[in-house]
Amino acid sequence: MINTMLGALSLIDSTGLAILATTVTTLVLAIVANLWLRARYASLEKDLRRAGDPEATFSHPVLSHIVSDAGEAAQRPRELNTQALIEERFQSDLRPMLFAERFVRAATGLVIILGLLGTFYGLTLSIGRIVNLVSAETGVGTDAALGVSQGLTRALSGMAVAFSNSLVGILSAVILTVLGVLSNVSDRRTAVMIQIETYLDRVLSSAASGAPKPALAGFGDSVVRLDGAVARFESALQAFATTTRDFHEFNVHLKDNVQRLSLTFADLSDSLKAQFGATIPGRKL
Repeated sequence: MINTMLGALSLIDSTGLAILATTVTTLVLAIVANLWLRARYASLEKDLRRAGDPEATFSHPVLSHIVSDAGEAAQRPRELNTQALIEERFQSDLRPMLFAERFVRAATGLVIILGLLGTFYGLTLSIGRIVNLVSAETGVGTDAALGVSQGLTRALSGMAVAFSNSLVGILSAVILTVLGVLSNVSDRRTAVMIQIETYLDRVLSSAASGAPKPALAGFGDSVVRLDGAVARFESALQAFATTTRDFHEFNVHLKDNVQRLSLTFADLSDSLKAQFGATIPGRKL
């Protein structure tokens, strides 16, 4: 079988060999990138497990940056979104790893496309040579048989290009699919991000239990001041109610006094009328 494959490869031209080499190179790069990414994510997990306190030092700068950013964000009054913080730091600090991850995901489709490209190239080449063979003018006898034989050989070399590229492309796609099932780098990255998020929640919660946040302390002071203002307002309301009650009593007493004055003036008027009537006889008042 190996000799047959080697014999078929000997019939492939330089363009077909270039397509085959590109397919094999893509397969090898995808496998190497997959293993490299798994090793990097495993190193991140190991470095994360070694740390146990907020002041821990990490060998990977991305972990130090994430912890630093989370500490700064925790001091702000708004709610902390650790997942968005981790994703943003991964996008900025781990661009080569994310690019390699995208390449691994796209490698399966890429080798299939390369295989199809080699297939169509080989078929086109073979059909063109067959057409040239049929349309060519050949002599008789031995020269005709030799020309047909050489033409068929060249035509079959195109078929060798087509089927060799198809075989290599499909085989590479199968290998990469099985590798993706056994070693999915996207799932590995997601697991690392979840572990980092859990670590941040644990560290930030322990830091928050050790010392109150300035925002909470300021909120407590505001509540105390509000209680004092409410107490003063209640005192003012009570004083106003007392003043109003006293003013009502004053109005009642004033009304009584006015009525007494009215009666006094009436009595005085009657007395004056009686006195003037007695003083001037015959005058009727």
